[in-house]
Amino acid sequence: MDMQTTPSAHALQLARAYVGIETVSRSSNLELIHAIRDELARHGVDSRLTFDAERRKANLFATIGEGKPAGVILSGHTDTVPWDGQHWTVDPLGADVRDGRLYGRGSADMKGYIGLVVANVPTFLAADLPFGVHLAFSYDEEVGGFGARELIADLREQGIRPRACIVGEPTGMVPALAHKGVYRWRCNVKGHAAHSSLTPQSVNAIEVGARLVTRLADMSERLRATEKRFEGFDVPYSTGSVGVIEGGIADNVVPEDCRFHYEFRNLPGSEVEALQGEIESYAKSLEPAMRAIDAACGIRFEELCAMPAFRAEPDDPAVRLAHRLAATDATTLVAFGTEAGLFQRAGIPTVVCGPGHIAQAHQADEYVSLAQLAACERFLHALCERAVTLD
Repeated sequence: MDMQTTPSAHALQLARAYVGIETVSRSSNLELIHAIRDELARHGVDSRLTFDAERRKANLFATIGEGKPAGVILSGHTDTVPWDGQHWTVDPLGADVRDGRLYGRGSADMKGYIGLVVANVPTFLAADLPFGVHLAFSYDEEVGGFGARELIADLREQGIRPRACIVGEPTGMVPALAHKGVYRWRCNVKGHAAHSSLTPQSVNAIEVGARLVTRLADMSERLRATEKRFEGFDVPYSTGSVGVIEGGIADNVVPEDCRFHYEFRNLPGSEVEALQGEIESYAKSLEPAMRAIDAACGIRFEELCAMPAFRAEPDDPAVRLAHRLAATDATTLVAFGTEAGLFQRAGIPTVVCGPGHIAQAHQADEYVSLAQLAACERFLHALCERAVTLD
């Protein structure tokens, strides 16, 4: 019999509905969260929401099989990146289906997966599994994993200790065993302004910032030249880069302020704290000369994103589970960051495995193939087989 190449009608219906709801990270995700909550309630499943400080965004956590031991988390993030300035040939919120693909922002990353999971809640209920199936849908993954931190803290407070977590990011339905960490900072340089003819009486914030940027570039070159390789990654060593820089108001004014953003993407096992400590130590060495001109001068760092690296061993319970469900022995590594490292640091065995490919995510005309959605639905149905264990 030919393998099904399209998801069930209800799964595709929900995936399309969720893609059609705008949840760019700068916006509220509550319309989507409430839609998921209401769909779960139709099947008698209660949801627990945890909100951000402004109550504009929420995580959703729900359990199918309340009170059953252990359990597996099916994890996904509800936010998407924007599409400003991209040249789309379809409506980013249109959720068009054509040529065997579901198009739209978040179709691959990762509302297609969320739609499949929610659509298959009746299947989980009918299976009457000996363990709970937990649904964990977060906010603000794309800008730093802030929602997942709140969600995980809430699980800890509630005493919920799942035995495995599957993060459904797009891996082509091949279990991913590792990814790099993603850490970002803003560096704020406070100098002392003066007319450009009086530079000795000033502290040029851009020039100080340039020294720091140069130091970061040198550190990146050192990592490229000397760090032990982690084969399997497209770039098998840790990297650093500067992404944004701002400063100055006029050609004849020595700039008082300079701000720049930078990141490190560190290999599993490579401690980013040492890299950040190095740049902060260098910044401190620059401050005495700055403060000799003006005591108010200085350099300040703000952490913008902290997504830890992730690495699972092949015999990890979550990896073994994903192999059984996906009916494959293959594994992969992914270049992008996910919430997997956060769940892993919370003591939950974790794997990354979901439909679609990252090459289609964050792009104009983002899509996920219906064949990939169908493969994911088979994966979810396999979870309902009574022979499945979480050991």
